[in-house]
Amino acid sequence: MSCKGHSKKNNQTDYLKSEIIKTSEYQLIKAEKQKGLLILFPCFPCDAENTLTEFKIADISVANNFSVLAMNLNQRLYLKPEEKQELSNQLTKIINEQQLNKNNIYIGGFSSGGNVSLLISDYLVKNKSLVKPKGVFIVDSPIDLLALYQTAEKNLELNYSERAIQESKWIKHMLDNEFGNPQNGISNYEKNAPFTFKTQNINNLKGLKKLKIRFYTEPDLKWWNNHAKNSYEDLNAFYIQKLSEQLKTTFGNKNIQLIKTKNKGYRANGERHPHSWSIVNEKDLVNWMLE
Repeated sequence: MSCKGHSKKNNQTDYLKSEIIKTSEYQLIKAEKQKGLLILFPCFPCDAENTLTEFKIADISVANNFSVLAMNLNQRLYLKPEEKQELSNQLTKIINEQQLNKNNIYIGGFSSGGNVSLLISDYLVKNKSLVKPKGVFIVDSPIDLLALYQTAEKNLELNYSERAIQESKWIKHMLDNEFGNPQNGISNYEKNAPFTFKTQNINNLKGLKKLKIRFYTEPDLKWWNNHAKNSYEDLNAFYIQKLSEQLKTTFGNKNIQLIKTKNKGYRANGERHPHSWSIVNEKDLVNWMLE
């Protein structure tokens, strides 16, 4: 099914035939007709406003009768058990209060927000929540926390890019505090990450078996090598591909899609960066939700 056209607006919040609701928890662009709901989670330091600025999804979603709920929940690489329960309750409350569609829900997120999207979707299914996602997608997310730690260590040893060094120091410090040094055991990493490639652990995703799943990534090796001396095995893209392969083997269905893009990653300010919302084709995504 093709998407309807959508008109451009000078004001990014002036969405076609919609009601805009902003709270400290979320920003909702509520379609006039309720045929579906798209729930979005931001990257680690970001919020709902940043999501809707970087990801031009609202107009085309509303034109196809999908409301867009952009959450402010951030600073999460994973969700603790109590956080999953709290988020489930929060989403249920929002959907009920705003009278949003409960039968056609899709969840997605960028970077760490993709981790949140996978984990909460799994939780909602396993706990038979009133919020029942039909599909979930991630955009270049660091799904393997053990691999994230190891890449941070490698970046610190390389001592190549100040930006990579500072981010790696922060990652290593945070994961050391949360889960401990992997040399002393990786069980905490497996328990909390969406995926652990080293052990092929997908226990936190088994609830997704009947869902439609999309993985977006842009493995621009030249860009990453220039900026951080990273190889393919250091990128989110590598582990996303491995997870895609593992889920296809385990679930044995055709609902899993790995979408690799080329030269699509640009920030809203024009900065070239393969780790961006812009690698997602909004029209194609909405068509996927309409299928």
